[in-house]
Amino acid sequence: MLVKSKPSLRHRFYLFEILTGLSITMKNFFFGRKVTIQFPEERRIYSSRFRGLHYIKAVNGVENCTACMLCPTVCPSECIHIEAGERADKEKYPVTFEIDILRCCYCGYCEEACPKDAIKLSAIYEMARLTRADGVLDKENLLVQRGKK
Repeated sequence: MLVKSKPSLRHRFYLFEILTGLSITMKNFFFGRKVTIQFPEERRIYSSRFRGLHYIKAVNGVENCTACMLCPTVCPSECIHIEAGERADKEKYPVTFEIDILRCCYCGYCEEACPKDAIKLSAIYEMARLTRADGVLDKENLLVQRGKK
């Protein structure tokens, strides 16, 4: 059994609902909190746990990485590529170390898996590049000390 009621005049013209919505819009427009920032002049403040651009820690000018291959193994987006070599003192080191930042999902698994704490994620979030080839960071680019957490 279906029971229908006849809508009132107020409901038929939706005037009350339109004015209510308009008052909410005007209140937020004139008295609401400003959410837009002026980017080049103002910078957004992120949490200390923010994961940004990668860098490799260096001790006395030598990278801390031992090319153990744990970071490319745990990387879900497969954006880390390492070729290992061996030094005269029988210690492994990365001959090439590349991270494709355009492919990276910034999960932080590489940082967690590293036994030497060699790879870190900085607080740098400006990663715009002109070409796709610029998005692949090699060992020289990663050894530049970045902003620390």
